[in-house]
Amino acid sequence: MERKSSGDDSGGERGLLHTWKGYSYSVTPDRLFLPGPVLQVALGTRHGVLLVEGGLVYSFGELPWKQSQVPDSAKPTVEGALSGQRVVAVAAGSFHSGAVTEDGGVHMWGDNALGQCGLSGLSTVPNPTPVALVDAEAAPPQTVPVLELACGGQHTLALSAQREVWAWGSGCQLGLNVAVFPVWKPQKVEHLAGRYVLQLACGGSHSLALVRCLGPQDVHRPLVDKCRQCNQLLYTMTDKEDHVIISDGHYCPPGVELTEDEGRREAPPPTQGLKMSPSEPLLSSRTSTSNSLAPTDGVVPTQDSEKEESAATDGPLTASDSAPPSRAGGGAVSGVKSSLYPDEQAVKEYLKKLSQAEQMAKASAGGTLPPAGGLTPASSTLNSLVASCASAVGERVASTYEALSLKKMMNYLPRSGSPAAGGLTGVVADNTAERVRLEDSMQAKKSSSTGDIREEEAEGLRRRLSLPGLLSQGRCTVQLLSTSYALLLSPRLLRKACLPRMRAVALTPLGGAVPEAQELFPTLQTEVWSWGRGEDGQLGHGDALDRSQPLCIKSLNGKEVVRLAAGAHHSLALTAQSQVFTWGSNSFGQLGHMESPSTVPRLAKLSEGIRVWDMSAGERHTLLLADGDCFRPIIYYSGQQVKEEGAEGNAKELGQQEVEEEERPGSYTQQPVLLPFCMDLGYVSNVSAGGQRCVALSDMNVMGFIASLHELASAERRFYCKLCNIKTQIIRPLLELESLGSTLGPAATGLLHTLVGRFSLLCHLTGQHAASLTANLRRVRDVSTLLLLDHGSIFLDSYNEYCSAVGNFHVMGGFQTLTKPSLDFFGKSPELLKRLSECSEENPTMADLLVVLFYLPTRHLHEYARLLLKLVTCFEVSSDDYQRLQDSCSKFEALDLQLKRKRKDADNTLHFWKSFPGKMTDSLRKPGRRLICESSNKALTLQNAGRFSVNWFIVFNDALVHAQFSTHHVFPLATLWLEPIPEENPGLHGLKMITPEETFTVLASSPTEKTKWLRSINQAVHRALGGPGQKAEPPASRTASYAFYKDGRLKEATYEGSWLNGKPDGRGVLKWPDGRIYTGGFKNGLEDGFGEFVAPNKSLNKNDQYVGHWKDGKMHGLGTYSYASGEVYDGSFQDSMRHGHGVLRSGKLNTSSPSVFIGQWLQDKKTGYGVFDDITKGEKYMGMWQDHTRQGNGVVVTQFGLYYEGAFKDNKMMGTGILLSEDDTTYEGEFSDDWTLSGKGTLTMANGDYLEGSFGGEWGSGLKVTGSYFKPHLFDTDKEKSIAVKLGRLCVCAEDKWQAVFEECWSQLGCEAAGCGENTKAWENIAAALTTSRQLLQDSPEMLSRSHSRTLEGLEVVPQHAGPITMERYHAIRLYLLKACDTSLHPLGRLLETLVAVYRMTYVGVGANRRLLPQAVNEIKSYFNRIFQIVRFLFQDLPEEGGLIPEPTAVLRDETEPESPKAGRVVSSSALLLPVLLPRLYPPLFTLYALDKEREDDVYWECVLRLNKQPDLALLAFLGVQQKFWPVSFTVAVPAPGEMQQVLSSTKDACFASAVETLQQISTTFTPSDKLQVIQLTFEEITLAVQALVKQDFLWSMDDLFPVFLYVVLRARIRNLGSEVSLIEDLMDPCLQHGEHGIMFTTLKACYYQIQHEKIT
Repeated sequence: MERKSSGDDSGGERGLLHTWKGYSYSVTPDRLFLPGPVLQVALGTRHGVLLVEGGLVYSFGELPWKQSQVPDSAKPTVEGALSGQRVVAVAAGSFHSGAVTEDGGVHMWGDNALGQCGLSGLSTVPNPTPVALVDAEAAPPQTVPVLELACGGQHTLALSAQREVWAWGSGCQLGLNVAVFPVWKPQKVEHLAGRYVLQLACGGSHSLALVRCLGPQDVHRPLVDKCRQCNQLLYTMTDKEDHVIISDGHYCPPGVELTEDEGRREAPPPTQGLKMSPSEPLLSSRTSTSNSLAPTDGVVPTQDSEKEESAATDGPLTASDSAPPSRAGGGAVSGVKSSLYPDEQAVKEYLKKLSQAEQMAKASAGGTLPPAGGLTPASSTLNSLVASCASAVGERVASTYEALSLKKMMNYLPRSGSPAAGGLTGVVADNTAERVRLEDSMQAKKSSSTGDIREEEAEGLRRRLSLPGLLSQGRCTVQLLSTSYALLLSPRLLRKACLPRMRAVALTPLGGAVPEAQELFPTLQTEVWSWGRGEDGQLGHGDALDRSQPLCIKSLNGKEVVRLAAGAHHSLALTAQSQVFTWGSNSFGQLGHMESPSTVPRLAKLSEGIRVWDMSAGERHTLLLADGDCFRPIIYYSGQQVKEEGAEGNAKELGQQEVEEEERPGSYTQQPVLLPFCMDLGYVSNVSAGGQRCVALSDMNVMGFIASLHELASAERRFYCKLCNIKTQIIRPLLELESLGSTLGPAATGLLHTLVGRFSLLCHLTGQHAASLTANLRRVRDVSTLLLLDHGSIFLDSYNEYCSAVGNFHVMGGFQTLTKPSLDFFGKSPELLKRLSECSEENPTMADLLVVLFYLPTRHLHEYARLLLKLVTCFEVSSDDYQRLQDSCSKFEALDLQLKRKRKDADNTLHFWKSFPGKMTDSLRKPGRRLICESSNKALTLQNAGRFSVNWFIVFNDALVHAQFSTHHVFPLATLWLEPIPEENPGLHGLKMITPEETFTVLASSPTEKTKWLRSINQAVHRALGGPGQKAEPPASRTASYAFYKDGRLKEATYEGSWLNGKPDGRGVLKWPDGRIYTGGFKNGLEDGFGEFVAPNKSLNKNDQYVGHWKDGKMHGLGTYSYASGEVYDGSFQDSMRHGHGVLRSGKLNTSSPSVFIGQWLQDKKTGYGVFDDITKGEKYMGMWQDHTRQGNGVVVTQFGLYYEGAFKDNKMMGTGILLSEDDTTYEGEFSDDWTLSGKGTLTMANGDYLEGSFGGEWGSGLKVTGSYFKPHLFDTDKEKSIAVKLGRLCVCAEDKWQAVFEECWSQLGCEAAGCGENTKAWENIAAALTTSRQLLQDSPEMLSRSHSRTLEGLEVVPQHAGPITMERYHAIRLYLLKACDTSLHPLGRLLETLVAVYRMTYVGVGANRRLLPQAVNEIKSYFNRIFQIVRFLFQDLPEEGGLIPEPTAVLRDETEPESPKAGRVVSSSALLLPVLLPRLYPPLFTLYALDKEREDDVYWECVLRLNKQPDLALLAFLGVQQKFWPVSFTVAVPAPGEMQQVLSSTKDACFASAVETLQQISTTFTPSDKLQVIQLTFEEITLAVQALVKQDFLWSMDDLFPVFLYVVLRARIRNLGSEVSLIEDLMDPCLQHGEHGIMFTTLKACYYQIQHEKIT
C-alpha cells in the first residue's frame, strides 16, 4: 500500500502491544517492544504467544516446557523451530500453544500430558512440532489443511479449510464420542460434519462453534446420512398407510454417560450430521431471517436500555425451546408417546401449559426464576417428528388428524396469500432471487392461548427441518409446525387453512440480490453450538449438564452472532448489532451483569450508545472493545480485580493473593467498567485476555488513515444499530396493528410491504458490511478488501431500489394514511419517532415524521462519500488505491444527489396530486409516476381549441396527460414524438405532438416556454426509453409497446416493436383481442416485408396461419397459408388474395392429402392452366380452369389407364373429346358429362374394327349405339395409325401452360410482360433479391448449407452482360446459369424450382401414363424456349436460336460439349439449358418413355437374354464379324496385371470388354449430348481394340463396323435401350443430326431394331 511517508519508520506505528492486569485507576499498561508490528496475540494461563509481521512467532511469560530456562520471562523469545515457516495464526491454551502456517499446516508445543498437543508418547513438547490432520476416509488418505486453531485447558480444536472441526486432547469437550482419553490423533467431530463452521473458541473445559445457518448455498456440501460413530441412519422415514413421518432423533450411545438427568433423556439433542438446526432459514447468506416480522424469540427484541433487562430475561426462556413441557413428562408428552397423533386432551393441555409458561416467563422479569424443573428447556421426543408434504414420497401426501378442529388447526399454519407453494405455504420456496420469506404477522390474538401459541409458531416457523438434497430443492418444503409435536396434514385441510385471512409480510430481504456476493459478505445467519463440561452453565442450555456432542444454543438463533470467545468457565457471543451475550460462571462479575441464573445467554450491561466490536475472555475476567460517542475505541473490563504487587510476585504469592481476592467483597465488577487509560493507547484494533492478563494491540494514527478506517467502521456499526432500532421499534409494531390493512387498502399495503422488504434488505446489507469492516479492523487494516470499492454496485442498487420504494409509497399518500394508525400506537407525543428520525423541526406532523424517518437511510450515502473522501487524502495521487477510492467516492456522491432529486420529485408529485381534481387522481395516480411539468398556468394551449374549453397538459415520467373538463387522454411517452413548428407566423410558438393515433399542435405562450417544454418533454421521453435523459432529442426510431384504442382495423390491438415517427416501422408483433397475431416487418404503420400471421378459427377451434410476404398491410408475394380446415396453400398472393401461381393441398396430411391443385389463381379463384390430382378418385386433370371449375380444353387420366382429352364446360366433360382405354379402344366424338358419351362419334377397337354413329351412356357400363360397324380390309390399317397421331389436338398447347410461373419470374426482374423492361434494372433486381435473401439467412444460418452460401457469394458478382459474345463469354454464361439455377434465391433458380415441382406434379403417380409422353416432351421444349427468352433478355448480345458464335481458333475445343462440323458454335436453347433442366426432370420423363416403349423393349430384352448365353467366339461368328477382328487374347486383371490370356471357345464376356463397359454408362447420363458422348467413346474403344489386332491404320466401312457394334450392344445388356434411343431422338440438338454424332446415333438405333427382329437360326 502506498501511503504518504511521515518520516517515521512504519514499523513503529502499527501493531503496538500493551499489557496490564485488573482495572483500578492506578493500573498503567506496559509496552512490549518487538522487532515488527504484532498481528495477533494469544494468551494462556501464564504465558502468551505473539505473531509478528513476517510470520515470526514469539513466546513470553512462564514457559516450563522449554529445556533451557528462559532468563527473563517477561521478554519475548522467538520460536526458532518455526523460522522459515510463514505462520498466519497462533493460539494458546492453558499451558500449550499452537500455530498455523500459510499452507494449512499445524505446529503444537507446550504441555502434552493430556494429549492436547496431539503428539503421542511425550508429556511435554518443548518446541513447535508439526501435527498432521489426516482424513482416513479419503482414498488415498489426505492431509487436511487448517484455517485456525483454538486451544483450551486440555484440548485443541482445529477448523479445516473445508469448514469442518477436528479435535484432540482429553475430555467431553472434544465432541468426539470416544470412551478412552487422551485422544492423541486429531479426529473429525462428526456431529458438525456437513455444516459450514465459521469460528471456534475453547474454554477451560468447554468448546464453542459459530456455524452458518444452512441455506441454499449448502446444498452442494457433502451429505451425511449415517452417523459415523454408531453407523445408524441419521434420518428415519416411517411410511404409514396415508402419511409419512420423518424423524432425525438419532443420538449416539457413547453419549449416554452424560444423561443422568431424566429430563435430558426425554429430549436428546436431535441434531446430527446435516440436520437443519431449529432456526434454519431457507435463504442465502445475503438474506436474513433474523429480523423477521414475528418476534424471533417470543419477545420483541429491543435495543432500549429501559427494556433491555426484560428482554434479556424473557428472551432466552421462551426462545431456548418452543415448548417447555414439565420434567415428569406430563399428560401431553406421555400421551403423545403411545400414539402417533396427539389426542384432543393433549392439545388442550399443551395450549394451557404454553400460556402458563408464557405468564411465568413474564413474571420472572424481576430476575428470579421458577424452579428449574418446571422450566428446563427440553423438547419432547416428538420434536424430531415432521410431517412432510413431500412429492418425493409419492402422491400419498399426509392425511389429516381430523379430530383436531379446523379452528385450532389454523393456529398451527403459517398464513400466506399464496396457496401455490405446493406444501405448507409458509415459505414460497422457489429459488428465485425474489424469494420472499412470508412470516406470521400476529394479527388476531383471539385468546391468550392461541395468541401465545402464535408467538411460539413464529419461532417454530424458523425451525426448518429439511432433508438434505431431496427436500431443499424447493419442490417440497418440510416444516416443523410445532416443536412439541408433529401435525399430519391432509391436502384438504391445507387448502382450507391457506385462506389469506392474515397478512404475511417480509421483514426479511427479498432474495439474495447478487448471488456471487454471497460468499464475500460475512453471513449474519448464524447459530452457536456448544459442548463439553457444563457445571457453571457455560454451555448456555439453561442447565449444568455436560454434553459430549455439539448442541445448538437455541436462544441465540436469529441473534446474528458474529464472534465467540470463551474464558475458563464462561462464554461470550458478540452480535452484529454490537451487543454481547454472556453466560457461564459469574462468580467475579465476568459476565458483565448480575442476573441469575447465568446458564442462559444474557446481555452484558452497558450504557446506551456503547457498541462493542471486539471482546476476549480470560480466566475470571472479560475485556470488551467498543465505540462510544466518538469513534476512538474504548476498552471495558469486567471481572476480578488484580492487585499490582500480586501480579508481580511469584506464582506462590499469586495463589495466596487469589484466595484473599475471593474473600474480599467488591474485588470484582458489578458491570463492565471503562478503563481510563485506553484513550492513551492510540487506535486499539483488538483486545486479548488470558489467565489474569489483558493485552491490547493498537496503531498510531499516521496521516489520519487509521482514524478514517475506524471512523468508517464505527459509522457503519452505528448506522446498523439505528436501522435495527427503527425496524424493531417502529416498523414491526406498525405492521402488527390490526387496523393497518383496512386503513391502507390493498394497493398501499402492497407498496408498504415492498418498502419494508427493501428496508430489510438494506438493513441486512449494512449489518453484513459492518461485520466485514470490523473484521478488517481486527486483522489487516487496509483498503484493498473494502467491499464498498469492489462491490459498490450492490450498495448503490440497494439504496436506489429502497429510495424508489419510499418514493412510491410517499407519492400514493401512504405516509398520510399511516398517520392514524401511528397516532393510535405512538400516542400524541411521538418522542420515540422524533428521536429515531433525528427530526429537527419544532412541531412536525406525524406524516412528516414518518417521511423523514423512512428517508433517513438515504442520508447515509453522504456519509459514505465523506468517509471515502477522508481515506482518499491518505494516498498518493498516482496510486491505484487513490483512484479506486476517488471513483467510489464520486459514485456515492452522484447517487446521493440523484436520490435527493428523486425525493424532491416525489414531494412535488404528492403536492400536485393534492391539488388535482379527485376523480382523475384515482385513475392517473400510480406508484412509479412522477410529475415533470404541467400547464395549469396556461403556458401551453391546444391550437384551434374552443373559447371556453379547458386544456391542461401534464407531463409525467411515463406519459403525457391531456386533461379536459371531465375527460383525459394518456399518451405514453415511449410513443410520443415532438417536433417544433418553424415560426412562419411570428405570434405562434407551436409544437407538433405525434402519437400513434393522434397528432395535435399545442401553442406555447412564449419562445422560452416553447424551448422549456420541448426540452423537458424530450428529456422525459429519452428517460422513458431507458436513456440517460440528458440528450436534447430522443431518437425518431425506437422500440416500444402500445395499445390502440380508436375505432378501425387496429382497435384494441397491442403492438410491440420498432417505431418511426408515430408509426410502426421495422420488426414488431401486433396482437388483436380476438387472438389474431402478426409477427414480422412493418413499414409506415402497415405490415410490410416478411411476416407471420395467425388467426383463430372459432368454429373449428384451430388457427389459420400465414407465413410469407406482405405489402401495404396485405398479403402480397410468396407465402404459405395453412387453413384451420387442414388445407394448405403455397404460392403467390396479391391484396390478401391467392393470385398467381400456387399449390393447394387439401386433406389432413400433405403427404396423403386427398387432392392437390397446382396452377394459376386469379383473385382467389382457380383460373388459367392447372393440374388437379384427385387422389381419392384416382384421377388427374390437366387443363384450363375458370372460377374454380374446369372450363376449356383439358386431359384426364385415371389410375385404370383411361385417357381423355377434349373440351370441358361447367366442370364436366362436355363437347368434343377423345377417350382411350388401356387396351387402345378409342372413342372420338361428343360428350355430355364425365365419362358419358352423348352424340355422334366413332368407336375404334384394338384390332382396328370401328363403329360410327350416335352414342349414349357412361363408358364401361353399357353403351347405347345407333350406327354402322366396319370391319376394315388389310390396307385399312393406316386408319388406326392416323387416329393415334391425332392425340394432343384437343389438349392445352405447351406454350399456354404455366404462364403464371413465367410471369412471376419476369415481374421479379422488373418487367411488366415477357421481354418488356430494362436490362440494367433486371440485374439490379437480381442483386437486391440475393442480398436480402443473404441477410435473412444470416439471421438463421441453420437454413443455409456451406456450399449454398458459396454459390450465393459467386452469384453476387454480376457477369459481364454487354458486348459481343465470344466462346469464352458463352462458357461464362453457361456456368452462371448453372449456379443461378442451383439456388432458389435467384429468380431463375426460383423459376426452375417451380417448373420442376409442376412437372413432377403433372407426370408422377396417375400422370405416369404413356399417352402423355408427347405432351411431356413438348412441355420440356416449351420450357427451353421460354427460359431462353429470359436468358437472352439478361444477356442481350447472345445470338438467337440457331445463331453462330465464331470459334477464335481451331485449337479451342470444348471437352464436354459436342463439336459441330462448322467453324464456330451454334447457339441453341437445348444445348444451353438441358444440362440445367433435364437432370431434375429425368425420373418422370424417363418413366413415360419406358411405359411408351414397353412392348418393343420386352421383345428386345428377350432377344438380348437369349443371345448372351453364347460364348464370345460363337456370338462373333453368329453376328458375322470378320475374323480378322476377333481378339486372340485379352488382358486379365486378377492373376498378374498386364498378363495376356488366350481367348478360347468357351471364353465369355471377355472380348471388347472396355467398349461394353463404356456403353453401359449411357444409363447413368441425363442429357442427349452426354448420351451421344458415351456412344462416341464406345466407338473409339472398339477402334482401339481392333487397331491392336490389325496393327495398322484402317478406315471402318459400315459393313465392317455394324456387326462389331452390334456385339458390343448385346453384351452391354442395357435394359431400356428403346427408351434411351427415343429420348435422344426427341431432345437431341437439331444441329447435331447430320454430323458424326448423328451417324453414330443412327448406328445404335439400327442395332436396336436389328436385335428386335433378329431371327436366331
